Amino acid sequence: MKILVTGGAGFIGSAVVRFLIEETECEVINVDKLTYAGNLESLADVSNSPRYRFCQVDICDKPALDELFARLQPDAVMHLAAESHVDRSIDGPQAFIETNIVGTYTMLEAARGYWNRLDATRQAAFRFHHISTDEVYGDLEPEDPAFTERTPYAPSSPYSATKAGSDHLVRAWHRTYGLPVVMSNCSNNYGPYHFPEKLIPHVILNALQGKPLPVYGDGAQIRDWLFVEDHARALYAVVTRGEVGQTYNIGGHNEKTNLEVVQTLCDLLEARGAEKPAGIAHFRDLITFVKDRPGHDKRYAVDAGKIHATLGWTPQETFESGMKKTVDWYLDNRAWWVRVMSGAYALERLGEQRNEALVA
Repeated sequence: MKILVTGGAGFIGSAVVRFLIEETECEVINVDKLTYAGNLESLADVSNSPRYRFCQVDICDKPALDELFARLQPDAVMHLAAESHVDRSIDGPQAFIETNIVGTYTMLEAARGYWNRLDATRQAAFRFHHISTDEVYGDLEPEDPAFTERTPYAPSSPYSATKAGSDHLVRAWHRTYGLPVVMSNCSNNYGPYHFPEKLIPHVILNALQGKPLPVYGDGAQIRDWLFVEDHARALYAVVTRGEVGQTYNIGGHNEKTNLEVVQTLCDLLEARGAEKPAGIAHFRDLITFVKDRPGHDKRYAVDAGKIHATLGWTPQETFESGMKKTVDWYLDNRAWWVRVMSGAYALERLGEQRNEALVA
């Protein structure tokens, strides 16, 4: 099976590519524009595989996509390319509209044109898998049941609104044109190779440098945390065995407040014996509460019962085991994150007049 993965140099995309090369016999075409969050060093372990190919292409470039589909003849698309950071979407929503909405439209049209030219057997086997977020559902009160695939959409941020728009486009291309699509909506991912603007790597790297660990509001916002390698396994199950036209929610069954996450990271750094800055007794002493982000969702929780019942997927990592693996990876792979941080990005936080603050 030959799979075209968009955004394969990003955090989740690179985990998917590594999984496909290391754990399956699939051929992989990695299509990535290489924006600030794209990093080919995350694929160093698989880049020499004869089943791996990288193509630097913008998903908004229709002629380039048409040529790519015609030349490389994929059997499936896993569409992960997206602008994904809520704080950045607050400061600059245009890039999110261009990539998440226009880019998804362009991918759908390129895939549809290609699919229409396939023979009947290959048409029946082809899949367009759109990977999205649980943030399209809005947020929950503490007593509310978890999001299911039937939860109405109520996005809160420019980011989640553009992802909701892309979800609707994919469903429309299935219903109107018959394009064989599958969809998935995931909870918050974490793990190795995570770009340092996101909560967990941001906390780890700030702590190691003795910088404040800013937490929005009171830190009581709740997220469901999913280890990225578990997510990659789930996505493979969806693209290969999911029912056409269906959506699958993917969650880690790990609801934690943002403050709990930060405290856990501090405790793991302590347990690992990470060097603390002078004058700090415990990494928790670096925690600083700052003004909350505009429109900050209170709680996300994902009911992953459908994917478990129909495709047999369940996460292998607990919150505790996944967080330990993540902290260990960052401590053991200093060279990777030092090179990431040596660019224009230097752990700045965006969203409220460029607050230094955490987001999840």
